[in-house]
Amino acid sequence: MAPRRLDLALVTETFPPEVNGVAMTLGRLAQGMAERGHHVRLVRPRQPVEKRGLLANGDLLTAGLPIPRYPELRFGLPATGQLWKAWRERRPDIVHVATEGPLGYSALSAARRLGIATISSFHTNFHSYSRHYGLGWLRRGIVRYLRGFHNRTAATLAPTATLAEELAAQGFRNVRLLARGVDTALFNPARRSPALRLRWEARPKEPVCLVVSRLAPEKNLELAFEAFAAIRAEWPDARMVCVGDGPSAATLSRRHPEVLFCGMRTGEELAAHYASADLFLFPSLTETFGNVVAEALASGLPVVAFDLAAAGQLIVDGRNGWRVPPADERRFIELARLALRRVAEGRIERGECAASVRQLSWEQVLDRYENLLQQAVAEHDRTADAVLPAPTFGI
Repeated sequence: MAPRRLDLALVTETFPPEVNGVAMTLGRLAQGMAERGHHVRLVRPRQPVEKRGLLANGDLLTAGLPIPRYPELRFGLPATGQLWKAWRERRPDIVHVATEGPLGYSALSAARRLGIATISSFHTNFHSYSRHYGLGWLRRGIVRYLRGFHNRTAATLAPTATLAEELAAQGFRNVRLLARGVDTALFNPARRSPALRLRWEARPKEPVCLVVSRLAPEKNLELAFEAFAAIRAEWPDARMVCVGDGPSAATLSRRHPEVLFCGMRTGEELAAHYASADLFLFPSLTETFGNVVAEALASGLPVVAFDLAAAGQLIVDGRNGWRVPPADERRFIELARLALRRVAEGRIERGECAASVRQLSWEQVLDRYENLLQQAVAEHDRTADAVLPAPTFGI
């Protein structure tokens, strides 16, 4: 039997052209599902230049406010009535709630009220972020809220097997694995640019360390700069390049004049920054996945990262990088120095780094996503049929 063409409502508070891993992932899923013949309509907060309301293609823009410390991002305000009206008039087959804020909660409430199949996905460790903003005392409450939220949906999608196991251990039910892909046509070693390295004042044999990240407290970036200081003690001509923006940008650039801060980069420009460096440092301890790890590997860069999320899944020690025991900062610095020594000696093959993630095709991810949606709709339909009263016939 041919797969059913679905009408999918995707509810999210971040989406391209916003630049972050969640927005990129959801953009690829939405685009891929549309290319496969399904109808995808977005529900998201409107940006300041947009008008609130229903668009011609079925997308629904809701009211939102800037996220504190992240003014370019917005969180959606409650919109249960608006969603209930839109979905009652044109009912989707399934609702995918990708973020857990007020808009996501409204979407979940409206979908359940209308009896629409619903799934969710776990993209951000909000409970881990809380301690970086002086709100660690909220951690248990946040976990309790997230667990209750996700357990009201038919399934929760998680990007790694490790995270899926952790969520299940915390009482999250029906957790399903949905990995993230990487665009190997965009991110690959062929993007290396001598001209870009020249702008960095890095001669061919002078190593360049790279960080690509949101510049925010929860990313633990000071550790990457400490590792670079240790590297520079051994290689005085080494360079450090940092790509990204965020609330800590001004503070970090002031503290670290030895680092070249390049701001936000996207597309081919971002790909060239990856491929033109020699070692990728990723000190974050709060990722649910970490798309940048896969992008760096696809670009031919060995990666030093904590043994978590994508790094724990993708790095093979000594082959395409090194995994560090979580929170062992001294070991992170030691392995960063070791990694650069191996790079300088030619003992890490860029091609092998790129080959290690070739299996992460977006087509495979989309196959899995499409199957999970179809299963959720089919199970919902069977359950709905089971509770209907048996028909009676008069004579």
